[in-house]
Amino acid sequence: MSKSKAGVRIREGEGVRGETSSDEEESVHEATRLSARLIYEVIRRYGEQELLRPLNSLIWSGVAAGILISFSVVGEAVLRTYLPDSPPSFLIENAGYSLGFVIVILGRMQLFTENTITTVLPVVANRDLRSLIAMLRLWSVVLTANIVGTLAAGYFLTIDGAFDPQLQVAFLELSHHATGMGTWQSFLRAIPAGVLVASIVWMMPSEKGGGFVIIFAFTWLIAAGDFTHIIAGSVEMAYLLWLGELGASAALLDFFLPVLFGNIIGGTVIFTMLAWGQVKNEVVHGTGEDGRG
Repeated sequence: MSKSKAGVRIREGEGVRGETSSDEEESVHEATRLSARLIYEVIRRYGEQELLRPLNSLIWSGVAAGILISFSVVGEAVLRTYLPDSPPSFLIENAGYSLGFVIVILGRMQLFTENTITTVLPVVANRDLRSLIAMLRLWSVVLTANIVGTLAAGYFLTIDGAFDPQLQVAFLELSHHATGMGTWQSFLRAIPAGVLVASIVWMMPSEKGGGFVIIFAFTWLIAAGDFTHIIAGSVEMAYLLWLGELGASAALLDFFLPVLFGNIIGGTVIFTMLAWGQVKNEVVHGTGEDGRG
């Protein structure tokens, strides 16, 4: 009887172990971090979808992104105005800079600097003229739409009565600082910003919590590190243009073009090429169904 009972216990144990093993396997599969190859594939497919979007959709999404990214300037100005004047306040006030990025990225709007990696991966993978033309079309449309949005937002910031006078002072200080670094410094500081925004895009597929923490932390670092971002910075550039405190030539040559090229180099030439380099052999030769070579 004891043997029989023991046998039953063993068989029951085996059954339990089998079920537990299956459950554990499923849990491990769900908990395993996405491989670089899978992240690449997610972003590549999303990039291909973006390249096929109708022109109208790109324009409206891009204009909306340009307008709403202005909340980065507003958020930073609010914290600068009402925080006490002390060294730690600088780090806290830069948290306001993340606000516009959270709205735009989680709202799935077209932000030019995201496209320096998203739409480049299909081009790198396909290596054909059609993909390149589609990417350049999207880049030009989205960048133009973003700038139209920032011009509208910059004008709104100048309207008397729209904001407290104290905030207007903060807008002016932030805008002069952002656009007054000079050509070379603006270019150099745009490269890390491009890398950080591309990093956000690369990390989002692995983020199961919606991505808020990633977006907040990385864009906070852009502000705290005093790096330059072409779209958020264009709100400040537009603000000064509307006030007549910045000339069109200085805005274009000393700020806009250097920051634009710096963001592209950081997001495309550096980050995207490094990301592609680590997966290209796996993509070409394959490493199994799940991409965990």
